[in-house]
Amino acid sequence: MNATNLEGFLLTRRWRQTRSGLEYVFWATSSQGPVKTVITDQEAVCFVPRTAKTTEGRRTSVDLAAMEGTPVDALYFPSQAALRGARDRLRLQNIEVYESDLSPADRYLMERFITGPLTIHGEPIQKEGFLEFTNPRLQPSECHPKFKVASIDIETEGFEGQLYSIAIATPDSGQVFMVGTQPNSGIITFHQNEKTLLQAFFNHIQETDPDILIGWNVVDFDLQFLARRCQELNIPFTLARDREPARVLPPRTKRQTMLAQVPGRVVLDGIATLKTAMFSFENFGLEAVAQNLLGKGKLISHDHRDEEITRLFHEDPQKLAAYNLEDCRLVLEIFDHADLINLVIERTRLTGLSLDRQGGSVAAFDFVYLPRLHRQGYVAPDLEENPDALSSPGGYVMDSQPGLYENVLVLDFKSLYPSIIRTFHVDPLALAQPGDNPIPGYQDAKFSREKYILPDIIKSLWKERDKANKQNNKSLSQAIKILMNSFYGVLGTTGCRFFSPQLAGSITRYGKRIITKTREFIEEQGYSVIYGDTDSVFVLLGEGHDEESARNVGRKLSVLLNKWWTGHLMETLNIESFLEIEFETHYLRFLMPTIRGSEKGSKKRYAGLIRKSDGELEVIFKGLETVRSDWTPAAREFQKNLYQKIFLNEPYEGYVKKTVQGLFDGKLDGRLVYRKQLRKPVGEYLKNVPPHAQAARKLEKPGRWISYLITINGPEPVENQTSKLDYHHYLDRQLAPAADSILFFLGTSLKAITDPQMQLF
Repeated sequence: MNATNLEGFLLTRRWRQTRSGLEYVFWATSSQGPVKTVITDQEAVCFVPRTAKTTEGRRTSVDLAAMEGTPVDALYFPSQAALRGARDRLRLQNIEVYESDLSPADRYLMERFITGPLTIHGEPIQKEGFLEFTNPRLQPSECHPKFKVASIDIETEGFEGQLYSIAIATPDSGQVFMVGTQPNSGIITFHQNEKTLLQAFFNHIQETDPDILIGWNVVDFDLQFLARRCQELNIPFTLARDREPARVLPPRTKRQTMLAQVPGRVVLDGIATLKTAMFSFENFGLEAVAQNLLGKGKLISHDHRDEEITRLFHEDPQKLAAYNLEDCRLVLEIFDHADLINLVIERTRLTGLSLDRQGGSVAAFDFVYLPRLHRQGYVAPDLEENPDALSSPGGYVMDSQPGLYENVLVLDFKSLYPSIIRTFHVDPLALAQPGDNPIPGYQDAKFSREKYILPDIIKSLWKERDKANKQNNKSLSQAIKILMNSFYGVLGTTGCRFFSPQLAGSITRYGKRIITKTREFIEEQGYSVIYGDTDSVFVLLGEGHDEESARNVGRKLSVLLNKWWTGHLMETLNIESFLEIEFETHYLRFLMPTIRGSEKGSKKRYAGLIRKSDGELEVIFKGLETVRSDWTPAAREFQKNLYQKIFLNEPYEGYVKKTVQGLFDGKLDGRLVYRKQLRKPVGEYLKNVPPHAQAARKLEKPGRWISYLITINGPEPVENQTSKLDYHHYLDRQLAPAADSILFFLGTSLKAITDPQMQLF
């Protein structure tokens, strides 16, 4: 074929060693289908001080310096192994080495500012099912191709048992491959054994050729199971494009999950992708998430699902196929409902992280920051293991004034930490090269007024987010928000090559100063600040304000504060303020509780009554029992209803009495279940064994999550309860604390309300 310019979006990347050097293989999707790009004859590179005496590698003078200003030379090697060996020898000679720990494929992309979308300039060769380029020129682009997505799910006799079936669904089709000798029927194709089933499934993948495979716990269970069965049956695990072998790799650290390496295809797990998108659920099981987001669930959802699946395989394969395929479709609907594909696309476009990379805030920072650092003429240090380094302090939380209030306003700084970075030039290069007349930080930090990178990155991201919000592009807006808010955490972790207590400490201490000064300004206007939390202040207006006048005060205060901060920072530091405070919420009634057993105000725990945009009233809870998964459903429902009655000035004593009566009458039994996760094997709980571990010991095969009840004989698992419930435990440890946090401010308590009633029990 003739030379062409083809736009695509990166799917997978990897490097491998060849006799002639490093080789990079990039797969992308495009309007012309899959594209494979091979870059050959590459060298590994790192940097050393120009004064270093060494014969390691191929040495070249470059116009770069370490961040403190020391000129450096580049060292080139024919292999990554040779680079690592040289690095270890240089370190033994106390010679500093820079950027020796970067992935060579990532370095190749980041130096060209290629994150996800790219343009390929070259002459392709048509292969079976894809185009292949060798050593083309790659450039960034604005390509937004449409991805082919397929959802997969397997049914088995447990993790070690037989494979029953594999289902695959796209938005337009669905098919189930099942072991059996029956004639094919509808969506099911039957296969004589597991080997022929797997081969048929892999052939189907090659024919339909999806770009992205999604599933639920798809890597840790489905793909790991399939990889093991392929090995046992001595057949290739040909899930990848170009029939390359796929692999499931063990996690490299305790925090990571297993990794699927499927060249040419992206594998996205629903659970991990939801967490990346900042979704939070008490239970991330498919049934629970589907019910929460879609209002429907799995076709089989009871506790003995495994036994039912085995029964259906032998007795009713049609029903098993429907169940298997419905799980695939639920995952497709969840991804669509939460717009997860677009979110990971936008995250990749912003950060350069591969589509299937979960977490990776430090890697994203490197990808965004390093090429810009190089353009400024500097190289970065290697990541150093520093277990003794102090981690960054948390955000400032003001002492609260407990009480039950009317008319509380919340003023919130928009993206406070990113705006601090931008305003005060909190930046690794600005710290290393402060220059003359720097901006003062904390812990003796000084930041350059002219030489910086991160503030400009935030500036461009901020503009892009404002544009995304105007266009109602929620996925892009969320991806930018997550990225900007990650910068503080990255600079405050020892896992970052730019870690410095001066950087993270300056951000949090500027944050404290800003909240403190804001409180002082508000109090000078004649209002009381009853609480402050990292980037927000809670202003008490009290009685005598209707809703409109309260909102007018909130809007007025935000205008005055923004004007004051602009003048104050220009006058004191001669810098432009990018701080922006907004009037966020008006609580018609508001509770700031005390710390349990104390008269001191709590932190990060409150509740209040707001009026939504549609005019309806709603009670918002923060940190209280009703939003905590370690409290029983009964206590959470009780607190929610009680607070609502009190906030709305409705009678509440009758409700309290009725709830306590219902408890002892057994009417709440189904909602008294505790649910908690085992963090280690049951046998490793030796001292001070917690209740859920005690309950787990009474199960033959406990899972990770334990549902249990407190009985007169202690904790017992729900599925093996033999004793009567201890209702006094639930009264004293669940209902009373949930109620007394607000009843205290009304001069009463659950006990005072129910004392005569309790004498009957």
